[in-house]
Amino acid sequence: MNRGIALLLSAALLTGCAVGPDYKRPAVTVPMAIRGAPATEAAQAASLADRAWWEVFSDEGLKSLIDEALKNNFDVRVAAWRVEEFRARAGIARSELYPQIQYQGGWSRGRQSEFLQPGSTPANLHDVNLGLSWEIDLWGRIRRLSEAALAQYASTEDARRGVLLSIVSEVAQSYFELCELDTRLAIARRTTEAFQGTYDLFSRQLAGGIASQLEVSRAEAALRTASATIPDLERRIVAQENLICFLLGRNPGPIPRGASLTEQALPLDVPAGLPSALLERRPDVREAEQQLVSANAEVGAALASFFPRISLTGAAGGVSPQVSDLFGAGKMWSIGAGLAGPLFSGGRLNNQYDANVAFFEQAKARYESVVTRSFGEVSTALSAYQELAAAEGEQARSVAAYQDAVRLANIRYSAGLSSYVEVLDAEQQLFPAENGLAQTRLARLEALVALYKSLGGGWPLESRQASR
Repeated sequence: MNRGIALLLSAALLTGCAVGPDYKRPAVTVPMAIRGAPATEAAQAASLADRAWWEVFSDEGLKSLIDEALKNNFDVRVAAWRVEEFRARAGIARSELYPQIQYQGGWSRGRQSEFLQPGSTPANLHDVNLGLSWEIDLWGRIRRLSEAALAQYASTEDARRGVLLSIVSEVAQSYFELCELDTRLAIARRTTEAFQGTYDLFSRQLAGGIASQLEVSRAEAALRTASATIPDLERRIVAQENLICFLLGRNPGPIPRGASLTEQALPLDVPAGLPSALLERRPDVREAEQQLVSANAEVGAALASFFPRISLTGAAGGVSPQVSDLFGAGKMWSIGAGLAGPLFSGGRLNNQYDANVAFFEQAKARYESVVTRSFGEVSTALSAYQELAAAEGEQARSVAAYQDAVRLANIRYSAGLSSYVEVLDAEQQLFPAENGLAQTRLARLEALVALYKSLGGGWPLESRQASR
């Protein structure tokens, strides 16, 4: 009989199927090529994201900062523990597929009432029990719940990788912003020094009756304007250093620099790769898809709730006044099977199923939204990087022209062909042009960071030491 029951259960497990829809990736409209990228197949084959982050950002100072952030950043640590949490939750869900075995033991000492049993004496009672319960997953309810939990676990791993990519991007961008502030501070100090010389010259000429008060006032105004930017830039540099320290998971302090803003390497070629590769590489796209997989499995679990649950129970143990008799005359055992299913639930199961279907549709819309947004982000960053290269070239030529204007104005002044006001005017125009060039250089570096992030970064995203 026991052998027949075992064969029956085995057959039920083998023929059982998980009800509900099996996951299929939703059809999304994928462009033939990223807007703004070269249309040739050769150009599309490679991608900037194929390169590791330390190959894209070559500044040694920046590399050290990113390495430190990937190990110590608070968000990275939270994301890592969140992965561990959902790994354990997936294990909890999967454990329901197996029999649950419990044990129990007890000892008591007591006596009956004299009214019930005259002459009764105190007696010991020992009992040991072993219980088993097992839900036969005939309709796949537990398997669907396990599938949903496993997808949630996978989504947290993709979310962790998204955090790593964000940290790499944030540290790089913050570092480039710090370099830009350093460059602007150097420009401000150099310009202030030049304006100070002009102001001193006009002051001496005014004392000698050569210059007018108007010239002195104009020189002083230019001096004070340039000088006022220095403490503000120094304040912003401290704030930027403190921000980077927070990203590194350390207390506020100075940040060591590597190359200057103008020495930061900018690759000439930044291929975007195939649009379809974004679906496999971008962490947010992968995370959204795993959330969709989980929601799909939850629909199957809700559908399985309409069917009866079949459970197997068993117990074995012993009860005896003597420990030696527990598994002799005092032993006992039982085995049973049960079936329970919904008959009337007031619409609860129907509403639960409808709620899970609606949640799946939400997850599907979010997935499609993330995919569509990813193509736009890559196109925007790629266009910005390309157009800013041309803008930086024009800005550099503008700065060179203003520098030449300052040189020529000094020559004309030395030859007595013009007043020093002409030199002052040329210097006043050079100051904002140099700042504009620094800002354009920063914008190009930020566009490189944005493009690398939007493409999904390179593999691996761990620290350089961890990947060796």
